[in-house]
Amino acid sequence: MSNDAVIVDVVRTPSGRGKPGGALAGVHPADLLAGVLGELVSRNDLDPALVDDVIGGCLTQVGEQSTNITRTALLSAGFPESVPGTTIDRQCGSSQQAATFAAQGVLAGSYDIVIACGVESMSRVPLGSAGGPVPAGGSDAAGRTEGWGSPTAWSAVASQDPHGRLMHERYPNGLVGQGVSAELISARWGLTRAELDEYAARSHRLAAAAADRGDFAGSLLPVSLPDGRRVEDDQTIRRGTTIDTLADLPLAFRTDELAARFPEVDWQITAGNSSPLTDGASAALIMSASRAAALGLTPRARFHSFAVTGSDPLLMLTGVIPATRRILARSGLGIDDLDAYEVNEAFACVPLVWQRELHADLAKLNANGGAIALGHALGSSGTRLLGTLLETLEVGGGRYGLQTMCEGGGMANATVIERL
Repeated sequence: MSNDAVIVDVVRTPSGRGKPGGALAGVHPADLLAGVLGELVSRNDLDPALVDDVIGGCLTQVGEQSTNITRTALLSAGFPESVPGTTIDRQCGSSQQAATFAAQGVLAGSYDIVIACGVESMSRVPLGSAGGPVPAGGSDAAGRTEGWGSPTAWSAVASQDPHGRLMHERYPNGLVGQGVSAELISARWGLTRAELDEYAARSHRLAAAAADRGDFAGSLLPVSLPDGRRVEDDQTIRRGTTIDTLADLPLAFRTDELAARFPEVDWQITAGNSSPLTDGASAALIMSASRAAALGLTPRARFHSFAVTGSDPLLMLTGVIPATRRILARSGLGIDDLDAYEVNEAFACVPLVWQRELHADLAKLNANGGAIALGHALGSSGTRLLGTLLETLEVGGGRYGLQTMCEGGGMANATVIERL
């Protein structure tokens, strides 16, 4: 149909470790995003003046990522001043939501050409920089004591509580960070440390194999650093990761206070079976099928279905399950009709629990590795996953693919695409 919302192209930066000294830490996040925006229009020989809107995702919108970073990035990329841009926050699913809004705008007839994108520089704008109290137990907003920012880094903003009186009245015992949510999920579904570590090792193994085959080459954009060096490969893939090496890592979230509150938890989440701090940017070129044909561009896929759900904010990470059930009902597809699943690996327990509940084929799940290996650059992850899903379908000859993402506060997005 001429009104289909189609995906013409997706590009991304390599994933850099999101801490000082990381491969991309020397690049301003607006410049990271500008790079993928510029590449997207350049390699498709598209006049950027034709772009109706640029919708970007970013989680921590303060400091260098404040003041509508999407608009800053598109101007930095040399787009005409007439091109608008907006930045949205649906936590980890921000750029997946950006792609959904972009596609829905095309389907509604509001857009002909739109770019969905996202960026996060966790090395330069640490998670927690937007403020908020350190949760009980001394971990940061994601619930991590290591990797996602230390409690001491939060001291300057610890008094800035984003929750008002009514929120505290509804949840008088307090919510927890995502790391603790991951522990609660693992306990509720009876996952063992060995299962979590085995899945994490699988992610690195599959990502390394995909990189060696060149499966990411079509979307991976090298980044030139201020000193002239180039970053060409994902820094977060740890080759040779095994269950034995992961077994030696210490627990990341256990404290005596949290252990007393949650006696059912065995405490087995580590930095190794969690996604790492990551820097990165990504972007997708989306347009109507009729406009793509008029421009002589060949769509790679079309958007088939969308869903978004809320879920228990204490467990927080389980929304991918009802989101998937909702999108399957809307699409008329069964789980076995899908040829590939991208379920964001915020923690190893998330795809494992999703797979069990949906009775999905493990071989189709994150077949080229997931965020544990490829990184989780928060605001950028949604469009990065979209690109990975598209590549997986193209390499394997699949038709339908599902992307779903758990999000802070207890939400999840789901998207089904159809390869053309």
